[in-house]
Amino acid sequence: MLRVYELIKEKGFTQEEFAAKVGVTRSSLIKTLSGNPSIGTLQRMSDALGVDFLDLFNDKREKQTSINCPSCGAEIIIEAKEK
Repeated sequence: MLRVYELIKEKGFTQEEFAAKVGVTRSSLIKTLSGNPSIGTLQRMSDALGVDFLDLFNDKREKQTSINCPSCGAEIIIEAKEK
């Protein structure tokens, strides 16, 4: 599922402003997002939002994982940091 509307709101754009940044009308934006947008369109959207392409999706990417120390067996937590 796409998170484009959530990201538009987070970035402080109206739908009209965001559509203009992508180069489409608001109605085209809504129609595109309710259908199956092309990779090119999604890339333009991620560029306009200033986010990574994968951030457009609810992919539940793990931001944190853990491994066990090979010497003592203690859990070591590894967190991904945003750029």
